[in-house]
Amino acid sequence: MFETKASTVPITKEMVKAAYRKVKANAGAAGVDKESLEDFQADLLNNLYVLWNRFRKKQLLSKMWQ
Repeated sequence: MFETKASTVPITKEMVKAAYRKVKANAGAAGVDKESLEDFQADLLNNLYVLWNRFRKKQLLSKMWQ
């Protein structure tokens, strides 16, 4: 979905939203945390922000160790 030739790609909020829309369109199942799509949607904007922020922090940490 977010293919690139670069070794790292900044994950944008729009990418996270697009991924969520794909999961929702496919009636995605609960993840490893067993949270249902309905539960995730109950606080959607905050949950999407939390995911994006975790990806962003991981990217920053990986750059520090390069």
